[in-house]
Amino acid sequence: MADPQEVEAVPVVTEEPAKVEAPEPEQGATRQKRAKAGKPKADKTKAAPAPSTRKSKVKEIAKPTAAPAAVVHGKRKAYSEKERTQKLTQIDRSVGRGESIRNAVKQAGISEQTYYHWKKAATSAPAAASMGGELQNLLALEKENERLKKQLAEQLRQENAQLKRKLGLA
Repeated sequence: MADPQEVEAVPVVTEEPAKVEAPEPEQGATRQKRAKAGKPKADKTKAAPAPSTRKSKVKEIAKPTAAPAAVVHGKRKAYSEKERTQKLTQIDRSVGRGESIRNAVKQAGISEQTYYHWKKAATSAPAAASMGGELQNLLALEKENERLKKQLAEQLRQENAQLKRKLGLA
């Protein structure tokens, strides 16, 4: 009987995946033929081999499991103006509480780039949309201001010319 303190070394058997050997390409073959010859074609009609049913202690090789599928961004979500303003105000509140813009944008569920595009559009668009009549009045006042500046400049030139003539400088 063996001493209980002595531990028997149990050999660990590992199985390696079967290597598929490709036939060697011919010497005169082109690169395309060599590349095709090195890649074995998978037969989809063959069934997967049955798992071994050994009862001995065998270290099983971890088979690669299907990785979670990458998130595929199909169609983009189109947000209405109301949703955009809600998200922008939500982000502004979060930033006001001391959160970073990056975290606030993540919580809102949009990208930083989208946030900046929306913010830029929001700062320029509401002025034209909400002020309608006021904007037109402002534009009319600016045109009148330009006209008056030109008129004033012309009067000053004439007065300047008259003064030069009176002083005999011209």
